[in-house]
Amino acid sequence: MSVDCPRWNPPKPLREVVRSLGRSAELVGSGDAAVTGVNQDSRLVRAGDLYAALPGQHRHGVAFAAEAASHGAVAVLSDRECGVLPTIVVDDPRRALGPLASWIYGDPSGSLDVYGVTGTNGKTSTAYLLDAGLRAAGVAAGLVTGITVRGPNGSRTAIRTTPEACELQQTLAAFTEQGTDAVAMEVSSHGLALYRIDGTFFRVGLFTNLARDHLDFHPDMDAYFAAKARLFDPGRCATAAIGIDDEFGRRLAAAVTVPRLTFSSTTVAADIHASAVHADEGGTSFTLQGAAERKSVRLRLLGVHQVDNALAAISALAARGVDLDAAIAGMENLDTVPGRLEAVDVGQPFLAFVDYMHNTAGQRRLFPYLRSLTRGRVFAVVGATGERDPGKRAPLGATAACFADTVIVTDESPYSEDAGRLREDVARGARAGGDAEVLVVPDRAEAILTAVGLAGPGDVVVVAGRGHDPVQEYGGHRRVFDDRVALREALLRLAAP
Repeated sequence: MSVDCPRWNPPKPLREVVRSLGRSAELVGSGDAAVTGVNQDSRLVRAGDLYAALPGQHRHGVAFAAEAASHGAVAVLSDRECGVLPTIVVDDPRRALGPLASWIYGDPSGSLDVYGVTGTNGKTSTAYLLDAGLRAAGVAAGLVTGITVRGPNGSRTAIRTTPEACELQQTLAAFTEQGTDAVAMEVSSHGLALYRIDGTFFRVGLFTNLARDHLDFHPDMDAYFAAKARLFDPGRCATAAIGIDDEFGRRLAAAVTVPRLTFSSTTVAADIHASAVHADEGGTSFTLQGAAERKSVRLRLLGVHQVDNALAAISALAARGVDLDAAIAGMENLDTVPGRLEAVDVGQPFLAFVDYMHNTAGQRRLFPYLRSLTRGRVFAVVGATGERDPGKRAPLGATAACFADTVIVTDESPYSEDAGRLREDVARGARAGGDAEVLVVPDRAEAILTAVGLAGPGDVVVVAGRGHDPVQEYGGHRRVFDDRVALREALLRLAAP
């Protein structure tokens, strides 16, 4: 049985599928087929599927209808007739797809406690903490993040932060079939704006924070915030847990109409808050206050920002009445989140980490912690991803230069953009942003080796920006490259006699 697909789904007559979409849906062709699933990737279609042919950035999905038919598709959902199979025509097939997929797979989120985590920073770590807490409290849990999709029957590497609508409903249906009771999942602004999570009901919607990011996709911060806020619409979400340490969280807390808890690591005005925060090389501790609790917490995860993530997870679980003592014990046992301040240690006389920090808000949270770990130097390997908000690039370099002693600018994934231009944008910001030494080393493996070679006893090296990502993309070329592997290899090479 797959982690992503239910073993069996009751067939539904095509005419009934059309009726479920309402009066605006028109069937072109025969309605005699029986639908057992839905898929929007023609390569993944199974026999009995409805193929969702959506408008794309470069080509329309109807161009692949024949391929879908060859794999067993019995009909098509689209905004135009495909001419190959019976077609359900609707004005906006992407918007219709989530609720339709949920209906076809039996409304799986209706029988699950789905915890949706949205915000700019901390989504992945919070989802992992939720998962750890749920499992420790005896709840059969699934996990859907940008790193992995994991259920009772196994796991797979995630393709995107929030799955496409068909994939999400298939996964939730498989989870219910496999005995899952709750799911912790990341909800990206893309997933909200592109209706991927429509048709999913969230027992708890969780907001971490909001800072500049994804302005290549959203026109401005207000639009970015509005996309995030969609998670908390009545009818989509039963309860909200909202971080109020930034202006957007406070705006959201004031605006939501569903019951809500607030959390904060800086103000006692929140329903759940932290005091006595301390982060060191061995972990992070704080005193939890609120939700009828006052409890000392010691996380194995590194960095003060993990207090925010733990408060978020605890608030969400408190909202559902989960046993907090057991849940917190589970969170305390979580020792790493892949690519999130992940230590790499081969016995070298300095600390070395890989982290996903890819915006200035994340940098400002993380670099002071790294600085606190050493009286020596901090070496930062940084870059910028292509085809993303160009306004982030110089500030990424400038912020790194404010905190690090040496900034080594290198490639992340340029995609279709000129890699040299990306490096120069970041390096220009670094040179203007502080007193750090700025080096430009295009090849990422060489950049990591350079940082390791410069570091001495007691120093700190951080390789930032990509986290767990195992692939670099240069135009149409994909290069297998994992920062954690490259950092370990560099450290071993340094240690070799």
